[in-house]
Order: sequence, then C-alpha cells, then structure tokens
Amino acid sequence: MHGRPRRPAKPEDEAASSAKAAKLRDLQAQVLQNHHSRTYTKEAIGLSFKLLEINPEAYTAWNYRKLAFQHNIKELYDPEAIRSAADDELRVVEVALRQNPKSYGAWYHRKWLLNQKLAPVDSKREFGLLDKLLKVDARNFHGWNYRRFLARFMGVPDEEELKYTMDKISDNFSNYSAWHNRSILLSNLLIQQSKGFESKQKIFSEEFELVTQALFTDPSDQSGWFYHLWLLAQTSTPDNPQLIASWPFNGAKLSSSLVKEKVEKSTLSSIWCHSLKERIVPIVLYFNEPVKGLNQSSVKLKSDLDFGKDIRWRALSVTDSGYSNCWATHLQIANEWSSSQQYSVDVSIPCSDDIVSRSGSTYNCPVHLTFAIELISDEAQDIDLFDKPVSWNRSESFQPHENHESMPFDLLKITSALVEEDSNWHFERLSEEIDLFRELPDDNSKFVKLTLARLLLACAAIKSRGRSLIERKRYCEEAMGYFSDLIRLDPSHKRYYEDERSLVLMDKVA
Repeated sequence: MHGRPRRPAKPEDEAASSAKAAKLRDLQAQVLQNHHSRTYTKEAIGLSFKLLEINPEAYTAWNYRKLAFQHNIKELYDPEAIRSAADDELRVVEVALRQNPKSYGAWYHRKWLLNQKLAPVDSKREFGLLDKLLKVDARNFHGWNYRRFLARFMGVPDEEELKYTMDKISDNFSNYSAWHNRSILLSNLLIQQSKGFESKQKIFSEEFELVTQALFTDPSDQSGWFYHLWLLAQTSTPDNPQLIASWPFNGAKLSSSLVKEKVEKSTLSSIWCHSLKERIVPIVLYFNEPVKGLNQSSVKLKSDLDFGKDIRWRALSVTDSGYSNCWATHLQIANEWSSSQQYSVDVSIPCSDDIVSRSGSTYNCPVHLTFAIELISDEAQDIDLFDKPVSWNRSESFQPHENHESMPFDLLKITSALVEEDSNWHFERLSEEIDLFRELPDDNSKFVKLTLARLLLACAAIKSRGRSLIERKRYCEEAMGYFSDLIRLDPSHKRYYEDERSLVLMDKVA
C-alpha cells in the first residue's frame, strides 16, 4: 500500500504468523481435496471462502469457486435465486479485497462474474466499491483497471470517464493512475473522432497546459512528467505515414543530356534500376516510416506511355512482415515512342486504407507527382542513361533486383513541402514547451533536463524530416549537453544517460 511504512516484526507477531500459516496449510489441503474430488457442497465451498479470507492470492481456491458456481447454478431456475447466488460471490470478492485491495485473483473473479451476465449489474454498488477503494489508495492500478472494464461493460461514455480523471487529478496532481487512464481515454476519443475531439492539435495543446500546471506546482513529482512524456510522443511524430521522397521528384525532366551530366558527378552506391534504352522507367517512393500495401489501386499511374497492366511495387529493403520505407517499380514501356517527343508520367497516391504502417495507421496525405521523360535523338543512341548506381542518402540497406543496369540519381531527395504542413504545428508546440521549461526555477532538476533533452531531440527529428540539417545539429548538440549534466546530477542512472548521449552522437555523425 502506498505511504505505509514497514514495521519490524515483534515476537507476538511471529507467533500469530506461525498459527496463521498452520491454519492456512490445513485449509489449502482441504480445498485441494475438494477440488480434485469435485465436491461442491455448501460446506466445501465454505472452506474455500475461509481460505480466501486469509489469503486472497490462493488462485486454486478462486478457480474452484468458479467451477462450483457453474455446477450449482445449473440447478437454479428462479431468477431471484440466481441473482442471490451471484451476489454471494460478489460479497466473497469484497471480503478478499478488504484483506488485499491488490489481489489479482479477486479482481479477475469479479470480472468473470459480471461477464456471466446472470443478473443485472448494480452499477451504483460497483462504482461505489471503487470509490471506497480509491479513497484509500488513489493510485491502485487494479481498481483503475477494473473501472475501465466496468465503464466498457456498462457503456459509460469515455467523455464521462475523462471528467472523472480530471476530478482525481485536481484532488492530487501525483495520481499517476489517473494520468495514465486519461491518456488511454484521450487516445480512444481521438481515434473515434468523437464530438469535441476532432482536432488533435487543440486537445493536445490543452493537455500540455494542464500538465504544465502540475509540473510547475511540484517539479519533483514523477506522475506529471510521465504524462508529459506521453504527450511528447504523440506530438513529435506524424499521425500517419507520409511520402517524403521520390525519384523522379515532382517536376523532374529526364533527358539524356541531364542524366549524362549526373553520371559524371555521381559516386554514391545505391539501388539498382533498368536503363531507358531497355524501355523501362524506374520509380522510387520513400516514406517516413515502414509501410506495406503499395499496389495498382493504392498508387495510380497515368501517362502517354503504355506501361501495361502488370505493375508491381517491391520493397527495396530487408524488412519484417513486408513493411519497408522504400518501394520501387520498374515500368515496362509497351508502345513505340519518339526520341524527339516529351512524355509525362503522373503518379498519384490518394488516401488509401491499403497503405498501412506498422502501427496500423493508414495513408491519408494525398500526393500527386508529375515528371517528364525526353530523349534527345543525337545522344539517345549511344548513352546508357542509367549505367551508374542511384545515389541514396538514407540509412536503409537495399537489395539489387536481378541483373539490371543501375542509374546515378542524387535527384532522389527529401522534399520538405510534403511534410512541412504536418510538421509546423508539431515543431511550434515543441518549441513552446522548450521555452517554457527553460523558465523553471530549478535548474538542477533531473526531470527538467531530461525533458528538455527529449524535446530537443524531437525537434531535431522534425528538422531531419525537412532536411534542415544545420538546425538539427544545433538541437542535437544542446541535448547532448543536457545528458552530460544529468550524468553529473544523477549518477545512479549514469549508464542510461551515457547510452542516450551515445545514440545522439551516433545519429549526429551518421
């Protein structure tokens, strides 16, 4: 129990414990015998109650009572008799919870009883029990877990439960369980787009203001800091997968003279593609996180050139379960073309439930790319436009596709316009948090410094997506400084801070 100091045992306590242990062993033996012999008489069930009254963690006794309840309930036909039997079991659970409010077996048995749906649930009784227990220990996670179960079981709206968490947090900012439950409820409401929860930006801005009040009230309490860390995780990453790079990039014009110039400059290793003289056009798409589900319906192609119907997208990196950041297709040109004509290719990725990230988020950031292909007749006969590797500046490893010639493209680049709109609010919100925590009076608070380091790294990640590498470097360097301070201020967690600092350093030089 939180806040209850341990006391050294006295001689009389040891004697009482010995007597209790002897009684417990005797009861356990009798209950096990009844369990094995499937004896479900009133006397046998009474022995299991006596055992649970002493030791609520006797799982076998709870399982025995379940079997006995199911056996005896078959002989009851009167609804009142059934309800009475269910009430008796609920009272047994309440007795056990008075002995140990954190008994796993007792809470599970109560859930099991309600799920039998043998009688109407007395919501006043159930929520009343929780109110009593949470007054004794407001952070009892068993009680909070049961409350979530009961709210779902009774159809209590998440909005009402969210208000309850606010009441508990107002009573005590240090109620970690209330903060945790609030994060679960908000996640559900935002996913469901419930009324008043359509805007994630609005909700999280309000939540940042709420938790900031708690942190400034008591900077040494951990509960608010953990909730702030959860908010940071929700704010520092895009909600859905996004296309952040492509080759050819939007507006690109591919011609033999342009590619010849690039051939001479390119020295980086990369993925493999076909050559245009083999009548094949490669397209590469790079997403901000691993996705799967690219196909002819999720990525639409339109062109004056005939690419046939068998268009397949392939993951270019070694991935698990088919997810990858980078996908490519090689378009086989089926019709005749003129070396003096320019051909356009349109690539559209609409909102699609097919393209899914590892986290289960679907693609909802429509993108339209257009590029042109042009061959200059004098050069088209002699130049293999793709006789060098495609340059690639990301950290994924790639597999070659069969024995095809390759091409030199440092044209594959991150286009910040694709991520700028989504990142602006994230970056501004994080910047406000950084400015705010720099104003905290306690400069030596490990929580403040750790949070500042995490905020700075989140900003660095956003700048990395937008390719603002100079700003990203500045954020990383400041974060490393905070980790160095933490090593000095909190030596008990020195190894953790050193590991985090090393990760930043490796990312910085990568």
